[in-house]
Amino acid sequence: MHDQALAPADFEFIEDILLKYGDDNSVLNLAELDGYFTALVSGPAPVDVAIWFPAIWGGQMPAWESKEELGQFIDLCTRHLNSLAQQLASDAQGFKARFEHTEHQGLPLTLAEEWCFGYIRGAAISEWPTLPAEQAAQLEAISWCAEQDNFELPADLDVAAHQQQVARIEPAARALHAYWLSQRG
Repeated sequence: MHDQALAPADFEFIEDILLKYGDDNSVLNLAELDGYFTALVSGPAPVDVAIWFPAIWGGQMPAWESKEELGQFIDLCTRHLNSLAQQLASDAQGFKARFEHTEHQGLPLTLAEEWCFGYIRGAAISEWPTLPAEQAAQLEAISWCAEQDNFELPADLDVAAHQQQVARIEPAARALHAYWLSQRG
C-alpha cells in the first residue's frame, strides 16, 4: 500500500541503498533524505519524480544491481515522501524530523546538520523563489544548521546553544510548509 508509513526494516533498506550507491554528490543517509523530502513536500509546487529521484544521486544514476532493487527503493522513497506530505498536511504539530542522535562528553546530543543539508537540497531542487522576511528567517534557521560541520564535534561545543538552534528547526519547517500551503491555494 502506497500510503502506509514505513517500517524500521524499510528505513534500513533505504539507508543501505544510500550507503551502497552514494557518493560525495548524493544524499548519503536517512536524515538527509528525510530533510530533502520534507522540503519537497513543503515547497511552492509538486516536484516530479523524474526530477527529485535523480537529484538524490547528484544527477548521476547508480548502476543498479537489479530492477527489483531500484523498484523497491523508488517505492519506499515515494511512500515516505507521501507519508511526510500527509503528516504535514493533517497533523503538522505531530511532525518529527528524523534527526541523528549521538553522545558528546557523556551527554545525549541531537544532530540536525544532515537533515538540514537535505532540506536545503530539496528547496533548491524545488526552485523556491525569494521568500518574505519572516519565512526567509525560518529558512535561515535551517540553512545555518546545514552549514555546520558535524563530522567532528569540537571539545568546547556549547551543547545548550547547539540544542537551542536544533529546537528551532522543526517549528521552522512546519511554518514554511504552512506558508507554501497557503500560497498554493
